[in-house]
Amino acid sequence: MTLDWRIGGVALGLVFLLAVTLVKPIGVSTQFVILDGIIGDAVNAELVTKTEEGYTSTNAYLAKSNGKYAKNVANPLNYSFVFVVAMAIGAAVSAKLRGGIDKAERAVPEVWRANFGDSAAKRYGAAFIGGFIVLFGARLAGGCTSGHMMSGLMQTALSGYIFTLGAFAAAIPTAIYMYRKG
Repeated sequence: MTLDWRIGGVALGLVFLLAVTLVKPIGVSTQFVILDGIIGDAVNAELVTKTEEGYTSTNAYLAKSNGKYAKNVANPLNYSFVFVVAMAIGAAVSAKLRGGIDKAERAVPEVWRANFGDSAAKRYGAAFIGGFIVLFGARLAGGCTSGHMMSGLMQTALSGYIFTLGAFAAAIPTAIYMYRKG
């Protein structure tokens, strides 16, 4: 069973609208920082500490914004972190409900094969490196496409429009260059 992309797009838009209207804007990349902090705090109990003023950390990034990230590390069962965990669970449930991921879906797509060969390991490696670069850039920019683009556009934030223009200005020429053979 294949879901029409238009139905998926409308459903995604409705989820963002409900989230922004009822709770708060959606952002995902910050939760990777929180996950790193949770792991770091499990290894080093002094990473995040509670003070009279709130939470702080020996890590400057977690301590910034008056310990906002440190507080989320100490109390990870909050809306944003649960939302990101639920995204992963939802993807797994969706794949399972449609019968799992078959061998054809794991195969190297023709457009990749034409440009880079048929090595699945090379494709997975490129996906990992690309994901790392995107996440690094998202944290450098102070947020990801979910926060800046999707939530930002929905709130008609100027920064959301600027980010969207920049993302597409970089992505389109990169895709044309990378996939020039098909």
